[in-house]
Amino acid sequence: SVVEILGPNRADAIRTTLVGNIVSGEAGTLLKNLKERPLERILSSLVGGHSNDSSTASKNLYVTRFPGDVSASQVAQLREEVTGILRAAQPGDEALLILQSGGGTVTGYGLAAAQLLRFKAKDIKLTICVEQVAASGGYMMCCTADRIVASPFAVLGSIGVISEIPNAYERLKQEGIEFQTITAGKYKRTITPTKKVTKEDVLKSTEDINSILRLFKEFVHSQRPQLDIENVATGETWFGEDALAKGLCDELGTADDVLLEFVDKGYDVYEVEYKPTPEGVGGLLAGLPGSSSGVGGNTRKSNSSNVGGWRGVLRSVIRGVVSDVKEEVMAELSSTVGGMNAVEKRYMAKDPSDSSNRIQVRD
Repeated sequence: SVVEILGPNRADAIRTTLVGNIVSGEAGTLLKNLKERPLERILSSLVGGHSNDSSTASKNLYVTRFPGDVSASQVAQLREEVTGILRAAQPGDEALLILQSGGGTVTGYGLAAAQLLRFKAKDIKLTICVEQVAASGGYMMCCTADRIVASPFAVLGSIGVISEIPNAYERLKQEGIEFQTITAGKYKRTITPTKKVTKEDVLKSTEDINSILRLFKEFVHSQRPQLDIENVATGETWFGEDALAKGLCDELGTADDVLLEFVDKGYDVYEVEYKPTPEGVGGLLAGLPGSSSGVGGNTRKSNSSNVGGWRGVLRSVIRGVVSDVKEEVMAELSSTVGGMNAVEKRYMAKDPSDSSNRIQVRD
């Protein structure tokens, strides 16, 4: 049938090219490929599989974002996104993080930076793009990158630590209110909103602040040894050009420039975003009676089972509402004193001047 369709001359030429010339004994292209390459590689190339040959395989760029708040709450999503990228990445793939943060709690941003170090542990190159601000805890994350790209007027730096606790002792004393705090341990409580501040308290808090700054400086310098750490770890911030001169970034540009650069190099670009299962009433919708489909279209249920299902959903909704109200009341009661004394909120790696908002160009 091939001869009838193509004609004898063309069919013979194709056979010679693929199989070989019977007269001369020369092997054709197909036989040469079978001899030189394993069958698995030929099949994988035909079905679009991932080849083990890094010279011919398409490389991937995985892109994610971190719009950090003061508590670095986005680390819950970041850890899932990093895990997903690590499990999917092949040799030669890279990651890109678009970072926006003025810093916050030492513990939160320390964990976020540790998540990014997982890329380095797996030999996956990480590029971080800073379009507006990566200050203090934000720069703690930023320095873990193999390549830092900042926009011309992005704010970088603020390598320092701050502790701010309002004190109402004198005011409470005037109102005849006295807080009694019983502690075990000489420095269990130093500066708090309700206790009289002593010189010893200030000295101890200053010592703690300096200890955290030392750890901060050592971490940044270990990730970017080319930095003159004593020159930049002053709590100051610098805009793009000056940050580049200080060595806080490697080049100037936008995330769009970097993405286009990877596309031009032939990378396949994927944006990675973790979306957790909805909680509360939204999460219950999937379990509503009649919402799931059975195999073969048989989704019919008896009336009694539907009633029982709705009762179960109603009970779950009531429990959820009661739980939410309880948590809200407890949070409100504890926020006045306990919130300020929380260790993770006592010391902050953030930009106290909020440079990105304080300095404006406007009429």
